[in-house]
Amino acid sequence: MKKIRVALVDDQSLFRAGIRMLVSSQPDLEFVGEAGDGRESIGMAASTRPDVILMDIRMPIMDGIDATSAILAAAGPVPRIIVLTTFDLDEAAARAIRAGASGFVLKDADPEFLLAAIRAVHTGNSVIAASATRELFEHFGASRIPVPAAFESLTAREKEIFLLAARGLSNAEIAAGEFLSEATVKTHISRVLGKLGLRDRVQLVVFAYENGLT
Repeated sequence: MKKIRVALVDDQSLFRAGIRMLVSSQPDLEFVGEAGDGRESIGMAASTRPDVILMDIRMPIMDGIDATSAILAAAGPVPRIIVLTTFDLDEAAARAIRAGASGFVLKDADPEFLLAAIRAVHTGNSVIAASATRELFEHFGASRIPVPAAFESLTAREKEIFLLAARGLSNAEIAAGEFLSEATVKTHISRVLGKLGLRDRVQLVVFAYENGLT
C-alpha cells in the first residue's frame, strides 16, 4: 500500500513534534518533512514532494497564505494543502482558500478529525471545520457585497442544496434530509459549483458567508 506523504508547516516546534508523532503512528501515512515558516516551506515542499501539507496561517518571515500560493504555483505535481486555523482568525482563512487551499481545520481539532481530513483531501475532497464556520466568517457581515448575479441562475433546488452544503453538510447528510440519492446530490453540487465559478465545497462556504447567504 502506497502511503500518503504528509508535511507540516508551523512555527511552534512543540506543535510540530506532536503532529509528527500523530502522523507517524498511522500505517497509511508517512511524515516526510516540516518547516517553521512559509518561506522555508517552499523549499521543503519542492524537495520532499508531499501529497498533503498542513499549513499554519500566521507565521514569521512568510505567512501561510503566501506560502500556499507559492507552493501551488510551482511546476510539477502540487500537494493538497489544509490550512490550520484558530477561532480568532477571520478572513485570513478565506484568503488561504482563495489561494488554493483544500480546506481548513482547527488547530485544536481532535486527532481523529485531523487524520480524516488528511485522507479526505488526498482523495480529492475538501474539508471544512463546520464547528468553526460561523466564528471564522462572522466578521464578513459588516462588509458584504451584493450577491453576484450568477447565484440567481441557480434553480430553486440548486439553491436549497447550496445552502445545505454551505452549512457543512456532507452529500450523505443532504441526501438523507432531502430524500435524494447521493449521486443526485453530487450532480446538483457539481452544477452549483460550475454556475458560480467555484472550485470546491470550501469555496462554496466562503462564497455563502461573504455574500450573506447563510
